[in-house]
Amino acid sequence: MRTTFKLPKLADTADNYVIIEWTVAVGDRVAAGQPLVVVETDKTEVELPLPFNATVVELLVAEADEVKTGQAICVLERED
Repeated sequence: MRTTFKLPKLADTADNYVIIEWTVAVGDRVAAGQPLVVVETDKTEVELPLPFNATVVELLVAEADEVKTGQAICVLERED
Protein backbone atom coordinates (compact mmCIF):
# COMPACT_ATOMS: atom_id res chain seq x y z
CA MET A 1 0.00 0.00 0.00
CA ARG A 2 1.42 3.39 -0.99
CA THR A 3 1.61 5.97 1.81
CA THR A 4 3.24 9.30 2.55
CA PHE A 5 5.51 9.67 5.55
CA LYS A 6 4.86 12.91 7.40
CA LEU A 7 7.32 14.57 9.71
CA PRO A 8 6.19 13.93 13.30
CA LYS A 9 6.35 16.55 16.05
CA LEU A 10 9.82 16.19 17.55
CA ALA A 11 10.02 19.00 20.09
CA ASP A 12 7.55 20.99 22.16
CA THR A 13 9.25 24.25 21.26
CA ALA A 14 9.74 23.79 17.50
CA ASP A 15 7.69 23.08 14.40
CA ASN A 16 10.35 23.83 11.77
CA TYR A 17 13.21 21.45 11.04
CA VAL A 18 15.98 21.05 8.45
CA ILE A 19 16.62 17.83 6.54
CA ILE A 20 20.28 17.07 7.30
CA GLU A 21 20.67 13.72 5.53
CA TRP A 22 18.56 11.08 3.85
CA THR A 23 19.87 7.68 4.98
CA VAL A 24 17.96 5.98 2.14
CA ALA A 25 17.50 6.47 -1.61
CA VAL A 26 14.62 5.87 -4.00
CA GLY A 27 14.22 2.12 -4.51
CA ASP A 28 15.76 1.16 -1.15
CA ARG A 29 13.95 -1.36 1.03
CA VAL A 30 13.77 -0.10 4.61
CA ALA A 31 13.15 -2.34 7.63
CA ALA A 32 11.02 -1.23 10.56
CA GLY A 33 13.25 0.62 13.03
CA GLN A 34 15.87 1.56 10.42
CA PRO A 35 16.69 5.28 10.21
CA LEU A 36 15.01 6.99 7.28
CA VAL A 37 16.23 10.57 7.61
CA VAL A 38 18.23 12.82 9.94
CA VAL A 39 16.63 16.16 10.81
CA GLU A 40 17.91 19.11 12.79
CA THR A 41 15.79 20.72 15.48
CA ASP A 42 16.69 24.00 17.12
CA LYS A 43 18.85 22.07 19.62
CA THR A 44 19.98 18.76 18.14
CA GLU A 45 20.02 16.30 15.25
CA VAL A 46 17.48 13.46 15.35
CA GLU A 47 17.33 10.21 13.35
CA LEU A 48 13.78 9.27 12.38
CA PRO A 49 13.24 5.52 12.13
CA LEU A 50 10.54 4.02 9.97
CA PRO A 51 7.84 2.24 12.03
CA PHE A 52 7.09 -0.37 9.31
CA ASN A 53 8.78 -2.23 6.43
CA ALA A 54 8.64 -0.34 3.14
CA THR A 55 10.31 0.55 -0.15
CA VAL A 56 11.15 4.19 -0.84
CA VAL A 57 9.18 5.42 -3.87
CA GLU A 58 9.91 9.16 -3.84
CA LEU A 59 11.74 11.73 -1.71
CA LEU A 60 9.60 14.88 -1.59
CA VAL A 61 12.19 17.18 0.00
CA ALA A 62 15.93 17.58 -0.45
CA GLU A 63 18.77 17.76 2.04
CA ALA A 64 19.04 21.28 3.51
CA ASP A 65 15.30 21.93 2.95
CA GLU A 66 13.30 23.34 5.83
CA VAL A 67 10.21 21.30 6.71
CA LYS A 68 7.34 21.68 9.15
CA THR A 69 5.66 19.26 11.53
CA GLY A 70 3.08 17.26 9.60
CA GLN A 71 4.63 17.92 6.19
CA ALA A 72 4.90 14.92 3.83
CA ILE A 73 8.59 14.23 3.24
CA CYS A 74 8.55 10.99 1.24
CA VAL A 75 6.35 8.39 -0.42
CA LEU A 76 6.67 4.75 0.61
CA GLU A 77 5.26 1.42 -0.50
CA ARG A 78 4.39 -0.48 2.69
CA GLU A 79 5.34 -4.13 2.76
CA ASP A 80 3.26 -5.36 5.68
